[in-house]
Amino acid sequence: MVNSENIGKVLKILESEYKKNRKPIITEISELAKNPFKILIGTLLSLRTKDEVTKRAANKLFAVADTPQDILKLSNSQIEKLIFPVGFYHRKAKNLRVISEIILQKFLGKVPDNLEELLSLPGVGRKTANLVLVLGFDKFAICVDTHVHRISNRLGFVKTKSAKETEFALRKKLSKKHWKIYNDYLVSFGQNICKPISPFCSKCGIEKFCGKISVGKSR
Repeated sequence: MVNSENIGKVLKILESEYKKNRKPIITEISELAKNPFKILIGTLLSLRTKDEVTKRAANKLFAVADTPQDILKLSNSQIEKLIFPVGFYHRKAKNLRVISEIILQKFLGKVPDNLEELLSLPGVGRKTANLVLVLGFDKFAICVDTHVHRISNRLGFVKTKSAKETEFALRKKLSKKHWKIYNDYLVSFGQNICKPISPFCSKCGIEKFCGKISVGKSR
């Protein structure tokens, strides 16, 4: 079972695994350019969307518009065509224009760097806001998506029912020095090894630590 005493060892092993696998798409975007606006937009595109689809959509959009000013030069239908087929592309296209307008009018053209103001933007939830804080501003935050929520519970490190509960539980249990990398490591691990159904336990480097909570079949 993973606990506060051995979580450091677990993350060290996951760091090695992480280096072997493809990085999450928003991490790729952040490494190409430390641009909070592109990280924010990329994260919004990634919601309910596979990484490979997000990557194509983000590349197409950013080739045409990668600033709030440029986004506002496009119509909703133009944005929809660029970002299709990301999930909920109609709604996301509308939100991208509204967000760009708010950033220009309320925040003087800069993406806000605090949680409360990020959460005030349409379509931005805690997952998106925390990821922007970490990757866009190098601030301490814990981004919890479906992989982080699932694996943290599967390991037995937390016992929670929602992503929000997991975030607050991790804030209490996880040393702050691990906050920034926790999402990256667990997302990569969840995409490649610790699958939602029938995880690859036989290939898992941290199996001996894992509580295997709610794991039925495994490979």
